[in-house]
Amino acid sequence: MGAFMKGSVEPVSDFDAPARPDGSRPQQVDKESGLPLWQVTVLDADDQASRRDTAVSVKIAAQYQPVPPDNTSGTPWRPVEFVGLTALAYVDDSGSRPRVAWSFRADDLVAPGEAKKSASSSSASSGPRAA
Repeated sequence: MGAFMKGSVEPVSDFDAPARPDGSRPQQVDKESGLPLWQVTVLDADDQASRRDTAVSVKIAAQYQPVPPDNTSGTPWRPVEFVGLTALAYVDDSGSRPRVAWSFRADDLVAPGEAKKSASSSSASSGPRAA
Protein backbone atom coordinates (compact mmCIF):
# COMPACT_ATOMS: atom_id res chain seq x y z
CA MET A 1 0.00 0.00 0.00
CA GLY A 2 3.04 2.26 0.23
CA ALA A 3 5.03 4.24 2.72
CA PHE A 4 4.66 7.97 3.23
CA MET A 5 7.23 10.24 4.83
CA LYS A 6 5.85 12.53 7.51
CA GLY A 7 7.89 15.60 8.37
CA SER A 8 11.52 15.84 7.40
CA VAL A 9 14.80 13.96 7.72
CA GLU A 10 16.16 14.69 11.20
CA PRO A 11 19.45 13.91 12.96
CA VAL A 12 19.28 11.20 15.64
CA SER A 13 20.29 12.65 19.00
CA ASP A 14 22.82 10.68 21.06
CA PHE A 15 21.32 10.53 24.55
CA ASP A 16 24.28 8.45 25.81
CA ALA A 17 26.71 11.32 25.09
CA PRO A 18 27.03 14.28 27.44
CA ALA A 19 24.93 17.31 26.62
CA ARG A 20 26.61 20.31 25.02
CA PRO A 21 26.86 23.59 26.97
CA ASP A 22 23.67 24.81 25.23
CA GLY A 23 21.81 21.66 26.36
CA SER A 24 21.62 20.07 22.89
CA ARG A 25 22.86 16.54 22.21
CA PRO A 26 25.44 15.51 19.61
CA GLN A 27 24.30 13.42 16.66
CA GLN A 28 24.44 9.66 17.09
CA VAL A 29 26.81 7.75 14.80
CA ASP A 30 26.39 4.28 13.34
CA LYS A 31 28.50 1.75 15.29
CA GLU A 32 29.55 -0.16 12.16
CA SER A 33 30.23 2.59 9.61
CA GLY A 34 30.94 5.58 11.85
CA LEU A 35 28.53 7.66 9.74
CA PRO A 36 26.01 10.07 11.30
CA LEU A 37 22.51 8.66 11.83
CA TRP A 38 19.39 10.32 10.43
CA GLN A 39 15.76 9.34 10.99
CA VAL A 40 12.53 9.60 9.05
CA THR A 41 9.01 9.13 10.40
CA VAL A 42 7.05 6.96 7.99
CA LEU A 43 3.33 6.26 7.78
CA ASP A 44 2.49 2.71 6.73
CA ALA A 45 -0.57 2.78 4.45
CA ASP A 46 -1.30 -0.94 4.97
CA ASP A 47 -4.87 -1.33 6.26
CA GLN A 48 -3.74 -4.45 8.16
CA ALA A 49 -1.10 -2.52 10.16
CA SER A 50 -1.96 -2.14 13.83
CA ARG A 51 -2.52 1.31 15.26
CA ARG A 52 0.82 1.08 17.08
CA ASP A 53 2.65 0.17 13.86
CA THR A 54 1.08 2.78 11.57
CA ALA A 55 3.90 5.28 12.16
CA VAL A 56 7.45 3.96 12.38
CA SER A 57 10.89 5.52 12.40
CA VAL A 58 13.49 4.47 9.82
CA LYS A 59 17.15 5.29 10.44
CA ILE A 60 19.67 5.98 7.68
CA ALA A 61 23.46 6.15 8.13
CA ALA A 62 24.85 8.80 5.79
CA GLN A 63 27.64 11.38 5.81
CA TYR A 64 25.18 14.10 4.77
CA GLN A 65 21.48 14.60 5.46
CA PRO A 66 19.52 12.47 2.96
CA VAL A 67 17.35 14.48 0.57
CA PRO A 68 13.85 13.06 0.16
CA PRO A 69 12.19 12.90 -3.27
CA ASP A 70 9.82 15.66 -4.35
CA ASN A 71 6.24 15.32 -3.15
CA THR A 72 4.12 15.00 -6.28
CA SER A 73 1.27 13.12 -4.57
CA GLY A 74 -0.99 16.07 -3.81
CA THR A 75 -1.16 14.94 -0.17
CA PRO A 76 0.72 16.33 2.84
CA TRP A 77 2.74 13.10 3.00
CA ARG A 78 5.55 12.28 0.61
CA PRO A 79 5.52 8.76 -0.97
CA VAL A 80 8.92 7.10 -0.43
CA GLU A 81 10.69 3.81 -1.03
CA PHE A 82 13.66 2.64 1.01
CA VAL A 83 16.81 1.15 -0.49
CA GLY A 84 18.39 -1.66 1.53
CA LEU A 85 15.65 -1.68 4.18
CA THR A 86 16.24 -4.09 7.06
CA ALA A 87 14.12 -4.83 10.12
CA LEU A 88 15.53 -6.03 13.43
CA ALA A 89 13.21 -7.51 16.05
CA TYR A 90 13.94 -6.82 19.72
CA VAL A 91 12.14 -7.14 23.06
CA ASP A 92 10.78 -3.81 24.32
CA ASP A 93 10.41 -4.15 28.08
CA SER A 94 9.82 -0.46 28.81
CA GLY A 95 6.04 -0.88 29.24
CA SER A 96 3.92 -2.83 31.68
CA ARG A 97 4.73 -6.07 29.86
CA PRO A 98 7.41 -7.01 27.33
CA ARG A 99 6.52 -7.01 23.63
CA VAL A 100 8.28 -7.64 20.33
CA ALA A 101 9.24 -4.35 18.67
CA TRP A 102 11.04 -3.52 15.44
CA SER A 103 13.97 -1.32 14.52
CA PHE A 104 14.14 -0.25 10.86
CA ARG A 105 17.31 0.75 8.98
CA ALA A 106 17.83 1.71 5.34
CA ASP A 107 20.67 2.74 3.06
CA ASP A 108 18.70 5.52 1.35
CA LEU A 109 15.21 6.81 0.51
CA VAL A 110 13.99 7.46 -3.03
CA ALA A 111 10.77 8.08 -4.95
CA PRO A 112 8.64 4.93 -5.39
CA GLY A 113 9.96 2.85 -8.28
CA GLU A 114 13.38 4.54 -8.33
CA ALA A 115 15.12 1.83 -6.25
CA LYS A 116 14.59 -0.79 -8.98
CA LYS A 117 15.77 1.60 -11.70
CA SER A 118 18.97 2.48 -9.85
CA ALA A 119 19.67 -1.20 -9.01
CA SER A 120 19.22 -2.36 -12.60
CA SER A 121 21.27 0.49 -14.07
CA SER A 122 24.11 -0.07 -11.60
CA SER A 123 24.23 -3.80 -12.35
CA ALA A 124 24.03 -3.14 -16.09
CA SER A 125 26.79 -0.55 -15.96
CA SER A 126 29.09 -2.73 -13.91
CA GLY A 127 29.39 -5.21 -16.77
CA PRO A 128 30.38 -8.85 -16.48
CA ARG A 129 32.65 -9.87 -13.65
CA ALA A 130 35.74 -11.97 -14.06
CA ALA A 131 35.57 -15.34 -12.34
